Amino acid sequence: MSRALLALLWVLSAPLLAQPAGLPTRDGLPTLAPILEKVTPAVVNIAVLQKSPEQDNPLMRDPFFRRFFGMPQQSEPQIAAGSGVIVDAKNGYVVTNAHVVKDAQEIQITLKDNRRLPAKLVGADPGTDIAVLKVDPKGLVDARWGDSDALQVGDFVMAIGNPFGLGQTATSGIVSALGRSGLSMEGYEHFIQTDAPINPGNSGGALINLKGELIGINSAIIGPSGGNVGIGFAVPSVMARAVMEQLIKFGEVKRGRLGIAMTNAIGVEGAQIAEVEPNSPAATAGLHKGDVVVALNGHPVRGSAELRARLGVVPAGDTVELKVQRGKETELVKARIAEVDRAQAAGGQSLPELNGASLAEVERRGLPGKNRAVLVNSVEAGSPAFQHGLRQGDVIIGVNQRRVTSVPELSKALRASGRLALNVVRGDFVLTMQLR
Repeated sequence: MSRALLALLWVLSAPLLAQPAGLPTRDGLPTLAPILEKVTPAVVNIAVLQKSPEQDNPLMRDPFFRRFFGMPQQSEPQIAAGSGVIVDAKNGYVVTNAHVVKDAQEIQITLKDNRRLPAKLVGADPGTDIAVLKVDPKGLVDARWGDSDALQVGDFVMAIGNPFGLGQTATSGIVSALGRSGLSMEGYEHFIQTDAPINPGNSGGALINLKGELIGINSAIIGPSGGNVGIGFAVPSVMARAVMEQLIKFGEVKRGRLGIAMTNAIGVEGAQIAEVEPNSPAATAGLHKGDVVVALNGHPVRGSAELRARLGVVPAGDTVELKVQRGKETELVKARIAEVDRAQAAGGQSLPELNGASLAEVERRGLPGKNRAVLVNSVEAGSPAFQHGLRQGDVIIGVNQRRVTSVPELSKALRASGRLALNVVRGDFVLTMQLR
C-alpha cells in the first residue's frame, strides 16, 4: 500500500479515533447531541447595562462642563454581554462570572427558549470571579453539579455559552491542565485549562463533562487577538459551588485565616509552609515551618496556589484537615479557620477613586518592604469601593504591584493613567483587584 494511501486512510479515520468510547450514537455515528439537549436549557445569555465611564467622573456629570466642551448632555450607558448557568431552578439561582456583572445597573437573562427575565444580583466575589443572580424560578431547567476534583488531564469536556453574541453555542475539547494560576495575580486562582474553544461572551457559561454535569464556570482566555487559540480557563465547580453558597447566605464570601505563608514544595507535589504566624490557628494546630501540605480535606494539593484557592473558600469557623509531610513522616492535622482581623485604626480618610471606603495608615509586621500600609476601616455596601471588592479589614499594600505605605502615596498612585489594580492583603492571601 502506498504512503499516500496510508496517509489518506489515517486522515479519514482520525475523527472517529478522537471520539471517546461510550458516546450515544445516531445512525451509527457517535454524537454529543443527547448530552447537550439536557444541559443547554440551563445555560443563559446575560445582558448587562453598565454605567458609562463618564458617570464616575464628577466633571463629566456637570452639565455646564459638558456644554462648554460640546459634549452630549446625556452620557450613554454601556451594554455588556456574557453567559450564565442556572444551578437551582427551584429558587431561580444563576451562576456567572463577577466580571460579567461588574458595575451593573440592570441585568437581564435570555433563556434558550428566548424568554427574557430581569435578574437581581445576589452577590459577587471578584477574588474567584464568581457571581450569583436570582430570577423568577417559573419554568426553569437547571444543570447538575459535577465533581471537578475527579477531573484528570485528558478528560473530554464541552463549553456552552454565547460567544460574540451569536447565540447559544457548544464546543468540545479536553482538559488540558489542572490547577492553573498566575493569570492575574489573584490569591484564589485554581483554574481548569481546556482547549474547548472559549471566546468573548462565553464568560460565565458552562464547562460540562460527558455525563452532562457542570464541572466548571468558563472564565478567561489567553489569545493575542482576544479570540480562542486553544487555551481557555474555567473556575472548578467545587470552588464555584462553595462561593455560591456563601453569596446566597451572606451576600459575600466570609473568608477566614489559617495564619501561614506558603510556597511551592520542591521534589514533591504540595505547598510548603514558609512561615507560621504566632498564636494563629496554624500554630495552635501544631503546624511548623517546613511542613509540606499534600492534601486538604482528603483532596490532593499540587502547589501553594491550589492550597490558597481551596482555603480561600472555607468560611471562618470551619475545621479543615491537612495531610502534612514532615521529613519522612506523614501526619493528619486539624485546624479551625479563624476570622480575619478587622481591627480599626484611629481616624479615617476617603479618596474619590475609592469612594465609599474609609482609609487609615497602619503599621503591620510581615509586609513586603516597609511595615506600613493602608487599612480599609470600613466600606459602604454598594459603593464603588465595595463593588471593586474592598472589604473592612483589607490592607492595601500597592497599586500595579508598586508598594504604597500611606494614604497620600495611594492617592498619587491611583491618579496614574492606564489600567489600575490594587494589591490587597486579606487574611493569608494577597489579592489583585482591577479598578480599570
